[in-house]
Amino acid sequence: MKAVTDATFQSEVLKSDKPVLVDFWAEWCGPCRQVAPILQEIEKEHGDKLEIVKLNIDENPEVPRKYGVLQIPTMNVYKNGEVVKQIIGAKPKAMLLRELEGII
Repeated sequence: MKAVTDATFQSEVLKSDKPVLVDFWAEWCGPCRQVAPILQEIEKEHGDKLEIVKLNIDENPEVPRKYGVLQIPTMNVYKNGEVVKQIIGAKPKAMLLRELEGII
């Protein structure tokens, strides 16, 4: 999965022509490491409809602050520059896919 930063967030996420799921994570976060391979699977299966990127909150504090990300993992789906879905916490693949219905 591609990493985005405070500097690239606008061009990579907000201006994307397809929905983008941003995985807000940190190196020290166990549940973040649990959800990462699930997101990779979803990206492989649905990458034509949904782009998935990661944003390290320790290295990039501006975007999480702007969008009120207070706990991780948080996954925000952005479409046309707006948050259309927020998923908080590590979830199994089936539950994530249910949350993403209508997007993918």
